[in-house]
Amino acid sequence: MSKLFSKNIENFICENCGAQVKGNGYTNHCPHCLYSKHVDINPGDRDCTCGSLMEPLQIEKKGSELIIVHRCLKCGFVRKNKTSPEDNFDSIIAVMKKTSL
Repeated sequence: MSKLFSKNIENFICENCGAQVKGNGYTNHCPHCLYSKHVDINPGDRDCTCGSLMEPLQIEKKGSELIIVHRCLKCGFVRKNKTSPEDNFDSIIAVMKKTSL
């Protein structure tokens, strides 16, 4: 049985926008375009073989937190992830506008 969370400090190049991202162990999406990658079954375990990009579909508000809802472009899997202080606020607003139309 996998742990529910595994901390992995990984730097990566975003496959959507090409930004170089410095990971902190909790980084699970690009702070520039908000795209993620479908690599985990449980956060940080890297046990999922899908490997496709996960599009930021919408932003939900939970108390004072903003949550990104990602959907895998290949298999349709949906996962929610907290925003980070490093996230580009204009990108967050763009996702919010996209879903409010």
